[in-house]
Amino acid sequence: MAPHLVIRTTREADWREVRALRLEMLRDTPLAFLETLEHALAVDESAWRQRARRGETAGQTSVVAIEDGRWVGHMGGYIPDASTGPMLVGVYVAPDRRGDRAGVTRALLDEIERWASHHGTTLRLEVHEDNPRARRFYEKLGFVLTGRTVRYPLAPGGLELEMIKRLDGGGVPLSGNVASARRPR
Repeated sequence: MAPHLVIRTTREADWREVRALRLEMLRDTPLAFLETLEHALAVDESAWRQRARRGETAGQTSVVAIEDGRWVGHMGGYIPDASTGPMLVGVYVAPDRRGDRAGVTRALLDEIERWASHHGTTLRLEVHEDNPRARRFYEKLGFVLTGRTVRYPLAPGGLELEMIKRLDGGGVPLSGNVASARRPR
């Protein structure tokens, strides 16, 4: 990780930066975030402040990567219910900061895994079936498909595929409850 890269949780005062990064995320990969760009553009300041506070809220987190003052990445986590355990959501790294050399992805995931390890032994996520680049990325980071799917609620529809990663070094269980809760917006 480069010394000029800062990984930290978001705070309410970050709401403008949270908004700008979310709009960048939605423009880059609209299929990945369970929100349309049009919806995000209509969200008011109080809702953006609430989103930014996720980094300060128990039971969820919002972690960003800031490089030389520029926000270049985000990962979030929340706990839909006790049986599901932590879920990874809102994964984004700016196109010019992707890849192992940049170190942004690994640094963000390390922070999310630290948070998640306080809430369970696995970290789950959902990835759209038509996003093979993201699937390959998650597999490279140790996630495996569970065989469970959830219907994607926005156009173009399709399925989200559940993936899981063990945080305690054990084998990955491929059975259990399917997360029924949706990601926070």
